[in-house]
Amino acid sequence: MFAIPILARATAFGLAIVGLAALRAQFDALTGVALAVDRIWAMVGYFTILTNAALVVHLLAITKGWQISARRAGALMVAIGTVGILYHALLANQFPTEGLGWWADLGLHTVMPAGFALWWLVFAPKAVRWTDVPYWLIWLALYTGYALVRGSLTGFWPYSFLNVDSLGWAHVARNIGALVVAVLLLSLTVAALARIIHSAKPGWSNSVRP
Repeated sequence: MFAIPILARATAFGLAIVGLAALRAQFDALTGVALAVDRIWAMVGYFTILTNAALVVHLLAITKGWQISARRAGALMVAIGTVGILYHALLANQFPTEGLGWWADLGLHTVMPAGFALWWLVFAPKAVRWTDVPYWLIWLALYTGYALVRGSLTGFWPYSFLNVDSLGWAHVARNIGALVVAVLLLSLTVAALARIIHSAKPGWSNSVRP
């Protein structure tokens, strides 16, 4: 059994603090929503918020000594990578922010994706298999189903490309298909990179998944 390097734990803790600060900044930026429970309910409609929250939980667990598997680390890399890429490629202009909201966006959409990508490259176990790739798509599938059900029931559509009310089911289905293809390509890229690094530098990245 391998031990998680102290530097990996320390940097995971630092990144978790950044994530928590960004989530809190986003909460405080929702000045138009008075009740805390309503702010939280609004926030958890977004893939960005849920993914960053999940990442923070995992980072704190790593800080406490939890030994993350290569497959789980890859799943987190794909999820937070999707957050950063999708935002900067498609959504940044749709959500102009200033003040506290700007700092929240910077943390959630840029610092956390870039920071975890660096952590994953340096510290994460990378003994992944190609069969791990479908597993990495589960989080996106669960969120998409949740967003569609919630939107159908409440009329709240967190992202314009999922808005069935304005686009119709056929258009949204095409958007989802394109998103799945994009995330699949990202997953294959992450898997290929992990396998290359694993072959070149066994050791910490050569751990057996629990």
